[in-house]
Amino acid sequence: MSSEAGKSEVEEVEKRAAVAAVLPLVAIVGRPNVGKSTLFNRLVGERRSIVGDEPGITRDRIYGETEWMGRRISVVDTGGIVPDETAVIPANILKQADFAINEAFALVWVVDARAGLTPLDEELATHLRTTGKTILIAANKTDATKFEAHAGEFYRFGFAEVIPISAEQGDGVAELLDAVVERLPSNAEDAAGVDAEGEESAEPRELRLAIVGRPNVGKSSLLNKLLGAERVIVSPVAGTTRDAVDTLLEHEGHKFRLIDTAGIRRKGKTEEMAEKLSVLMARRSLERADVAVVVIDAVEGVTALDAHIAGYAVDAGCSIIIAVNKWDAIGEKETNTANEFERELRHKMKFLEWAPLVTISALTGQRIERILSLALHANESRNLRIPTSQLNAFFERAVAAPRAPTAPAPVKGGQSRLHVQYVTQVGVRPPRFVVFTAGGKSSGIHFSYERYLQNRLREEFDFFATPLRITERHKSKKERLK
Repeated sequence: MSSEAGKSEVEEVEKRAAVAAVLPLVAIVGRPNVGKSTLFNRLVGERRSIVGDEPGITRDRIYGETEWMGRRISVVDTGGIVPDETAVIPANILKQADFAINEAFALVWVVDARAGLTPLDEELATHLRTTGKTILIAANKTDATKFEAHAGEFYRFGFAEVIPISAEQGDGVAELLDAVVERLPSNAEDAAGVDAEGEESAEPRELRLAIVGRPNVGKSSLLNKLLGAERVIVSPVAGTTRDAVDTLLEHEGHKFRLIDTAGIRRKGKTEEMAEKLSVLMARRSLERADVAVVVIDAVEGVTALDAHIAGYAVDAGCSIIIAVNKWDAIGEKETNTANEFERELRHKMKFLEWAPLVTISALTGQRIERILSLALHANESRNLRIPTSQLNAFFERAVAAPRAPTAPAPVKGGQSRLHVQYVTQVGVRPPRFVVFTAGGKSSGIHFSYERYLQNRLREEFDFFATPLRITERHKSKKERLK
């Protein structure tokens, strides 16, 4: 694929993401472990929801988008519903599912056709009937030849349609989508991002903001406070969030896609399959984020795992904001308490000396809006492209000048030194530079010189809160003589 074609494809994906919030919404509901997440992943065409044999793996609402017969639809996966459950997490799953049901124009109720009708299905049918929504029953885990034997009994509930499917194999999914499209609201075209003249509306690119950290540091509480609504399950049980949850937020004219992720544990501590997958999903979420908010517990202080998680964000190329949560729980604070905490953090996270730090309380809302303003500033910096003329002037002044402290540049392994010929910017998000060198036998410029260049670039061009990528291109004597 050419670079132009790749760029066009990326722009199209971004444009679709920006209008996803106004598409007609279908909610996938059902009791635990009937295949809701498998169906969701099949519809959106990627593994967004965690799938496994453990019941109750999905807990929050996971949103995605699909297209069928030229019509685009937003789809939401929900946790397994257990009506009238009193335990903390099942009750909250029911609450989150009800939020999704209220937002949706139609419900796809997934049942396990092989297991047949269960008492829990009876309870759920009563619960769904009170919603007044159009309900399509997806009889999962069967095939058409055994439909009557496996799924016929679900007709007794009197809902719109019973459609046999195999979410794992994809059988019957087309028929299910046909039934959904037939019931789309008449004004669904308004959500397609087309204006009155038939031209696509120019939507600004949303800022993708991932919230990451150890389990139980307050990530979901922070998301809920930012949204002003109880959007993600919050409980005192560590590890409540397992999926990466996307939520759209508009604040002072700016659009944010907030990504709440599961708490990342050390590899040796992730024993359950679902937890191992949730760590993988959290790391994948960082790869599609622009800015990562690394949440640290003020009471417990900075740990080695905090630094490890922040390292994941740096490796993914995210701009980074450090949010020290539960600051309100620190008793008897003195004038220099914040400075001492930051000094310790910078000592343990020397690689994040450029990341801004803000002390917050997700419980009270203290300083949380500052996170959004910092994220906007960081996003501007990560998209900054320096004109060649300015970069050349910077090079002459800071690198090539006779008094420049690092010319010639030291080399890894103690070999003969290199002379930096020029620097050029080759990309953004995050900003990427290539340093062209000559002289000696290159084995890569020394990390101290790379750090010097990064610091000078930050000072000169205000690369706020964003990592800088610097690579070396060495020109041999033969290449220089050409």
